[in-house]
Amino acid sequence: MRTWQVARRRRTRHLIELGGLVVKAGIVDLTGDDRVTIYGALIWMAQKLERENGEHARALWAAKGKQAFEHDRKEPKEETRAVSEEAPHDEV
Repeated sequence: MRTWQVARRRRTRHLIELGGLVVKAGIVDLTGDDRVTIYGALIWMAQKLERENGEHARALWAAKGKQAFEHDRKEPKEETRAVSEEAPHDEV
């Protein structure tokens, strides 16, 4: 297999995994699969990370993601969003 084919497959797999996270988080269902809304939310998130308190937001989101992944490993049949609702809400 050629080098460019390997790189392309690696990139495709990466994009599919990222899309899976959007679905897993419930974003697709909550927005009615509205791509404009999803894209806008991702832009807002990127802008949040670029601001002065970006590291604080990154730390909060990383903790919430870690908690959700751990919950999925223990109870894979339950929805991930249920964990985020139980977690304390810090204003970002």
